[in-house]
Amino acid sequence: MSHSPDPQQTASGPAYEGRLLSRPEDEVVDQGAAFDARTLFSRRRMLSVLGIGAGTVALAACGADGTSTTTGTSSTSGAAATSTGEIPEETNGPYPADGTQDLNILEQSGIERQDIRSSLDGGTTAEGVALTMAFVVTDMAKGKPFENAAVYAWQCDGRGQYSMYTQGVENETFLRGVQVADADGKVSFTTIVPGCYTGRWPHIHFEVYPDLASATNVDNVIATSQVAFPIDMLTPIFERAEYEGSTKNLTAIGSVDKDMIFADSIDLQTPTITGDIDAGYTATLAVKVDTTTEPGSGGGMGGGGQPPSGGQPPSGGQPPPAPS
Repeated sequence: MSHSPDPQQTASGPAYEGRLLSRPEDEVVDQGAAFDARTLFSRRRMLSVLGIGAGTVALAACGADGTSTTTGTSSTSGAAATSTGEIPEETNGPYPADGTQDLNILEQSGIERQDIRSSLDGGTTAEGVALTMAFVVTDMAKGKPFENAAVYAWQCDGRGQYSMYTQGVENETFLRGVQVADADGKVSFTTIVPGCYTGRWPHIHFEVYPDLASATNVDNVIATSQVAFPIDMLTPIFERAEYEGSTKNLTAIGSVDKDMIFADSIDLQTPTITGDIDAGYTATLAVKVDTTTEPGSGGGMGGGGQPPSGGQPPSGGQPPPAPS
């Protein structure tokens, strides 16, 4: 079963959202990193093209006071506590299942859940190193925690497979879920550390909605971004059997600043991390949302879902078409 979006046929050949496909004979999700590196257009890239400095525009992604690093043993880093800018807008990729294309898990019963490791029907459970992924959402316009905001988070498993899309797990719904922010603007998910596939640094996708009632379709999203993880945390994790192929793919990328998504915004997208490989990790990311501006990359409110940001899954996983 294929869930790749259909290209439009033009006089110059097949195109997706106005962009000619680099590989006309292949599906949209198989165009590769070069196609997306040339076309990905988020709010901060738009500001750059217009020549507007990030320091003079409120919606631009600002730098943080510090970066986050950790090791295989218990440690703490400070990016989440010191982030000062709005969370950068990023693509929601080709596998969001948020209504961007032909799938929408947000309408399914049980999607509001804290533990996202298993499929909604209690079937397959993703294996990997335990991770509690917390988001602390702030409404920048009001200058206070964004109580009752809803966060939808999704990710690949240890071998780069996305439920609902990847061949072999297209009937699964693991590693997807929605949580509602408490009075402190905080939500948390019980999940696993994601694996690394070719062309992308390990990451978790997330979308912010103004409330649970609106978290049913990407058209209502108010922010879309991704979470990055530090290399010293990932290196020992990827030696485990559940992450077959991830070490090779991580080494090929080299460093997080070579990832096309995180290269210009890593400070704001790296969480504070505590814990260790045996007990599991807790990651906390500050997510500041400017509700007075429109999201410009992930989908909804004129954004539209973007094609994949490159890469194939690591060897040993079922080969999906270029996850993002």
